[in-house]
Amino acid sequence: MPALAIQAVSPVNLLDVTSCSCSKLTACSKGNRSCHAPVASCDSEGILIVAAMSSSPALLMRLMASAYSVAEKSGAIARRVMQSGDLGIVEKTGANDLQTAADRLVQKSICASLSHSFPKLTIIGEEDLPVETVEEDLMETKQAEEVLLKPCPPEYSSLKEEELVVWVDPLDGTKEYTEGLLDHVTVLIGIAYGGKAIAGVINQPFFNYQLGSGAVLGRTMWGVLGLGAFGFQLQEVPDGQRIVTTTRSHSNKLVTDCVAAMEPHSVIKVGGAGNKIVQLVEGKASAYVFASPGCKKWDTCGPEAILQAVGGKLTDMHGNAYCYDANVKHMNSAGVLATLRNHEYYLSRVPQSVKQALS
Repeated sequence: MPALAIQAVSPVNLLDVTSCSCSKLTACSKGNRSCHAPVASCDSEGILIVAAMSSSPALLMRLMASAYSVAEKSGAIARRVMQSGDLGIVEKTGANDLQTAADRLVQKSICASLSHSFPKLTIIGEEDLPVETVEEDLMETKQAEEVLLKPCPPEYSSLKEEELVVWVDPLDGTKEYTEGLLDHVTVLIGIAYGGKAIAGVINQPFFNYQLGSGAVLGRTMWGVLGLGAFGFQLQEVPDGQRIVTTTRSHSNKLVTDCVAAMEPHSVIKVGGAGNKIVQLVEGKASAYVFASPGCKKWDTCGPEAILQAVGGKLTDMHGNAYCYDANVKHMNSAGVLATLRNHEYYLSRVPQSVKQALS
């Protein structure tokens, strides 16, 4: 088969390109002449003509494309460390606050990769790591094409690097990771602008691991406010069902009292904030209730953005939104209440005693 000749041309009116009758033609599915999706056609001599995009992707979409790719690499790192059998576990503040080699390697990979491509970003990671040279194999320079092809919401089209804050949890659910509860584990990257979570990535390194050997592992979900969320099938719990998801390893009387006040039909206790938000958007739970300090900004920024991108909401136990500016305290000290729907109902059920304790 002869090699296909490729000829780049200047930006063109989409209408001109879509007039081609070649069967290989691809174009914007909306048929919008102002669309910036790349299009292609063949001329009369069979030469593939590629129409360049009329403008390069906005900063936010390039950052999201990089975050998606480095999250995929992070998932592979987490799997590799697990397969090695040497998790390199150290206790940070106690037996329920652990750090592994995967935490350290993933944070180095994410922070170094994003800093290299976007040097003016503010990046805040969970792990307090020394400044050191990052191995080349931890660097990720690719950008996910499926993200770059999405349009940037107009309100975020002119953002600058120095206006953004990136919150990184390299391994959410570390305790579960060490215990082999691998479906609880996620890699979280959140992007904030003006103190608000506007975009996020959740990678599940061990998605499908229950299927056994030979299964293709890993899944990456992402979302941007004003655009939507991708990488999963949005579902809701059956009508009328109140299913609460809450902590499995950081419970106390405040948490249990608040969960009981929701009058749930059932309660799920799992690890990881990211994992609990996944449960909400996939219809496995209707509310994430954690009436206690302990959760941090890197636990909630990325997941909150994905949840809000599909119409959900995350607040503290008083109904206040969290701020993700670079200078805020890291602790979500007034707890976390997150829902896909009916947030006001669950907020109304929070006991006054819980609100007072968390004020």
